[in-house]
Amino acid sequence: MLVIKPDLHMIESSATPKRDTAEPLVVLHKVNKFFGALHVLRDADLSISRGEVVVVIGPSGSGKSTLCRTINRLEPINSGTITIDGIPVPEEGKALAKLRSEVGMVFQSFNLFAHKTILENVMLGPVKVRGVPKVQARREALEYLARVGVENQADKLPSQLSGGQQQRAAIARALAMKPKVMLFDEPTSALDPEMITEVLDVMRTLAESGMTMIVVTHEMGFARSAADRVIFMDQGQLIEDAPPADFFRSPKSERARDFLSKVIHH
Repeated sequence: MLVIKPDLHMIESSATPKRDTAEPLVVLHKVNKFFGALHVLRDADLSISRGEVVVVIGPSGSGKSTLCRTINRLEPINSGTITIDGIPVPEEGKALAKLRSEVGMVFQSFNLFAHKTILENVMLGPVKVRGVPKVQARREALEYLARVGVENQADKLPSQLSGGQQQRAAIARALAMKPKVMLFDEPTSALDPEMITEVLDVMRTLAESGMTMIVVTHEMGFARSAADRVIFMDQGQLIEDAPPADFFRSPKSERARDFLSKVIHH
């Protein structure tokens, strides 16, 4: 069984106490997004405090991934506002690049550079974007790889790793930028069942460290155990927003009750 070291001291300013009551870190206000005639986000309002872990669930096509991707402007919005740490998300240019460097993103499909080793993948952002000296970037990259349990794979190419190992390396790569918030867009959906647990273990450890996290997932067990809040989405709307114990025990909407009856088998 994979054992993840709980010492995540490398996460510096991000490792704040959970549920900080100060200024919210991420705020979406009346966000709308269209794909042609399809209205995929409808007046989305969401406020996330530093250190909070928010899990977004809902049926396929409900707008979960689009919501996640608008936060670092991988998807531009049609109306509304998004701010991170009090600063509106820029539309383009160097300001957008700077913001993206402070928002870690872990995708369904890993997105590692195939021609670079795992170590090189993790070092790339700090060296190229933040100007970290290579010696320092290498030392820190190895520490991050150790935190997620794949330091012994550092010199291998992504194709030589299992899917679970690649996703853990992708998490290390995102952490190496020392982000203010981490976005996870269906991080386990491309993995074999036995690999899902090892990735969720890493994510739970991150959550316990105080990392601000927004997680789009179908993993209800993770939502129950790691989330501070569960957001239920349907047809582009944020239908429910509640602590996991309340949401899973007594969802308020008929749509959420119907969804849970289909995804929870016990």
